[in-house]
Amino acid sequence: MKRMTCMLLALLLSLHCTALAEEEKMACDYEPLKELARDNGFLMGAALSYNQMNDETYLNTIKHHFDTITTTNEMKAYSLLDQRASQNSPDGMPRMNYSKADQMVQFASDNGLKVRGHVLVWDAYMTKWFFHEGYDVKNPVADAETLKARMQSYIAQVMTHFETKFPGVVYCWDVVNEAIGDSEGEYEADDPSHLRTMRSGSINPFYTYVGPDYVALAFRYAWETKQALNADIRLFYNDYSMFNMKKRSAAIELVKSINSYLTDENGTPIQLCDGVGMQGYIGGYGTQTGCMKQTNLSDIKQSILAYAELGVEVQITEMAVRNYRADLEMEHGDFYRRLFKMFKAINRNQETPKLTNVAIWGMLDRPNEPKTSYGYKMNGTHGGLFGENCAVKEAFRLVHAELKAD
Repeated sequence: MKRMTCMLLALLLSLHCTALAEEEKMACDYEPLKELARDNGFLMGAALSYNQMNDETYLNTIKHHFDTITTTNEMKAYSLLDQRASQNSPDGMPRMNYSKADQMVQFASDNGLKVRGHVLVWDAYMTKWFFHEGYDVKNPVADAETLKARMQSYIAQVMTHFETKFPGVVYCWDVVNEAIGDSEGEYEADDPSHLRTMRSGSINPFYTYVGPDYVALAFRYAWETKQALNADIRLFYNDYSMFNMKKRSAAIELVKSINSYLTDENGTPIQLCDGVGMQGYIGGYGTQTGCMKQTNLSDIKQSILAYAELGVEVQITEMAVRNYRADLEMEHGDFYRRLFKMFKAINRNQETPKLTNVAIWGMLDRPNEPKTSYGYKMNGTHGGLFGENCAVKEAFRLVHAELKAD
């Protein structure tokens, strides 16, 4: 009896030590998530801001666990466009400053990472002077043909710059971002694609000044640039709430319209849009209410399958599994695990994976984030895949174990 008691105590001590050792492991001590994800048919992506370029721990975590990065703001038009250079350009076309973006793409290139180009055309925060004569808001808005030429030139210049300077690194572009309106009044009632005419009470300048076909035009310009470069660059439509039934229906109509917009010499439609990017902000916006709901899992699964039926690939482009409570770490981790279990199931026994990338934007817990901040509402204080400073937490452990499981 005494011997059995000693053996039991030894076993309990061993398990306790193992648990402590597991807790003490750093994220980079684990087998890379990207290798486990590839075995399940998809890549792992991470968000990277310019300020995080000085965070060695964060950069090392990305290099170890992820295949791809998305620069959060630095490849958007409002970050790249240079007003003075545009005003002085000899051909009247826009000019860009790539200094910050180049540093980030260089980091990716140096470390074997691919980059998701984000984003070529987006009405939100777009520089107003781009739409005016002489690139000056004091002047009238330029005519539609001039603006189409500017948009075409911008897309061609930006895609060509990155492909020429960093061949093969920018493997895809979000050609158009968030073009679908959310509610009546933000789109024309008879438009099945619900193309956004308004955002937060202001006009969508691309829709108003360029024309209602600006989305398809942007894809045409991007596709023509890709052909001219002879580059393997995938072209995506990206939006939020893409697992919402109403928005899903509109997005399906939009992708269909993009891929029937242009035909070849035989009259066959050209597939301009290669994929759908589903931003994965899951849960209540700024509130615990609505977080970690079982119905979200089924809605996301149905949406991935529905978009894949269009003959395009699907990616989760900006995922944050929201959670605002520290005491729900176990529940949050289990929800994250079930999410990845579903991703695995979608690709299981598929000759061509339906889901090709899962990019995490809610990477870290930020328990001290003020409730009034954008980061609080978008990602939650305890919604990270990792803890503060890339610490290992339950969500990471369970996702890692799920990806490793048969």
